[in-house]
Amino acid sequence: MKKWFAALLAVSLSGLPVSAAEPLAGRASVVDGDTIDIGKVRVRLHGVDAPESRQLCADRNGNTYRCGREAAFALDRFLAAARPTRCELVDRDRYGRVVGVCFRADGVNVNRWLVENGHALDWPRYSKGAYAGAQRAAQVSGFGIWQGAFQKPCEVRAERTGQRVAC
Repeated sequence: MKKWFAALLAVSLSGLPVSAAEPLAGRASVVDGDTIDIGKVRVRLHGVDAPESRQLCADRNGNTYRCGREAAFALDRFLAAARPTRCELVDRDRYGRVVGVCFRADGVNVNRWLVENGHALDWPRYSKGAYAGAQRAAQVSGFGIWQGAFQKPCEVRAERTGQRVAC
């Protein structure tokens, strides 16, 4: 009877929204500045928007650099310092990726760290301003992309795809 009930419960829970799912934990592989893989699950970091992989930014001296690549490398180094990574699942995006707020093994919020170090922007459309203070601090300090000039990642994506800007 217990096995039957457990099986029935598992089937009924499988239709729950992703927010009711158990946290996901494991060794994270960085896909880009705001996306990681944990095992076979792709996780889009909630409420932040990092430069696109091939996006160019200007540093404080006006020299261009691949800020999207730098964001991904910085995220990889940051996650490697305290494994495993744990993600609390929030939603699914239009591409079917899980969207989550992630934490290193030492409890540091990965999403917030990206913004406060200038490797991503707060995306208030989704974060509801959760990282606005972290973004102001990064901007004032000239960290990451705030050291020079950049175009918002959502604008870069819109130009590349020919779609309307959705920032």
